Amino acid sequence: MKFNKTKIDGLYIIEPEPRVDERGSFTRIFCIEESAKKGLVFNIVQINQSFTKKRGVIRGMHFQKEPKSEGKIVQCLKGKIYDVAIDLRKDSQTYGKWLGEELTEDNKKMFYIPKGFAHGLQTLTDNCEVQYFMSEFYSSENASGVRWSDKFFDIKWPIKNAVLSEKDKNWPLVEDISK
Repeated sequence: MKFNKTKIDGLYIIEPEPRVDERGSFTRIFCIEESAKKGLVFNIVQINQSFTKKRGVIRGMHFQKEPKSEGKIVQCLKGKIYDVAIDLRKDSQTYGKWLGEELTEDNKKMFYIPKGFAHGLQTLTDNCEVQYFMSEFYSSENASGVRWSDKFFDIKWPIKNAVLSEKDKNWPLVEDISK
């Protein structure tokens, strides 16, 4: 596996390295030892999948508050998504900055998102399936989010006129969370 650093400290794009022969391929998508060698402390406690029927849907921007803050490794199994992480770590030099990465069934890239980030995605094709490796169990009491269209972040979503759930449309602006 290749661990590619990004412009935001703590975020990585992971590229699996398939072993290919006449039978097909074998690919390692997670190894706790390899991750630890790169300084990524990540223990999987839950694995989730989402399926989205339509192109242009945004899911996000989600995070869990302490003490249930969560890290994620996200991979698109079917279709194509634009995956986004926002740095919400108050003490970070990149607080409020975001990074987007295209994850597809063909490129098989994964996005490592540590604790302290909000996460969301936009589907770029119909019938997208996404897998999430989680470092913390889901906690409804600690589930939170920030608005996908918050001008403070100014995320450049690829598809205009996005479709969102009522909950995701109405997450607070970051300035309202900070109060």
